[in-house]
Amino acid sequence: MVTGYSEYPRFYVSVDCAIFAFKEKRLQILIHQRPYQPAQGQLSLIGGFVQKDENLDTAAERILCEFTGLNHVYMQQLAAFGDVERDPAERVVSIVYYALINAEDYDEELSHQTGAQWVDADNLPALCFDHNQMVSRARQVICENFKTTAVGSNLLPRYFSLSLLQKLYESILGQPVDKRNFRRSIADKAYIQATSLIDKASSRRGAKLYEFC
Repeated sequence: MVTGYSEYPRFYVSVDCAIFAFKEKRLQILIHQRPYQPAQGQLSLIGGFVQKDENLDTAAERILCEFTGLNHVYMQQLAAFGDVERDPAERVVSIVYYALINAEDYDEELSHQTGAQWVDADNLPALCFDHNQMVSRARQVICENFKTTAVGSNLLPRYFSLSLLQKLYESILGQPVDKRNFRRSIADKAYIQATSLIDKASSRRGAKLYEFC
């Protein structure tokens, strides 16, 4: 087939995934040591190249499953990073996704198989290439979405206390939240409702449990 494409340069297309979870009452992100050159051994986001038979979403879903053992997780395409010098080996355009997963669903055994590790999103180490910028962009979007939608449902167990929800809010927003104002604002959220369940693990009186609806 004759086309007019032959005169144009060819680029590699990769997918990088910023995978977040709420662990130990902190927002954490999954990273690993890059297994090949360039920057072999340096810390990076989870990623890989798009294969010939894949669209972008399929490639992201494959990579997420390989490193988390999960399918059908909350995932959104974030942005394209395509600076000419972003990868010193080749011209690579990276399509970035962010994913929110429930830490209880994560297969910890995969950490040993893939060399992945969870790190505190507020104390992120230096990552290779422009991956720190990718994480920063993802956190901005998550923060904005979290104020108006139920994306937090992907990070918490089905039933949760308001104290745990406040911890999640503070971790995502990156600042303390006044308890009284927080609980007043929750009363206005149509997608959060109280249940008849009580969590007695945290105190003798127990805490009412809530859920997203």
